[in-house]
Amino acid sequence: MTATVLLDLKQRLAKLSESERRQISAYLLRLKHESPAWKKEISARMIEMDKGQKIRLVGLAQQLGHA
Repeated sequence: MTATVLLDLKQRLAKLSESERRQISAYLLRLKHESPAWKKEISARMIEMDKGQKIRLVGLAQQLGHA
């Protein structure tokens, strides 16, 4: 995608209503979740979780310095 096309796309997106932007966002997220790379990443995470490598929300907050 050229810089000109990208700029045009950004300008058009900026003119959309909040509802339309949410719809576009959901569509882009769905595309991401359908990609082979995303599926591979999620599969690897699930395998780690099945091995017991889980973290509770409180532990995550502590690691991020929010607790």
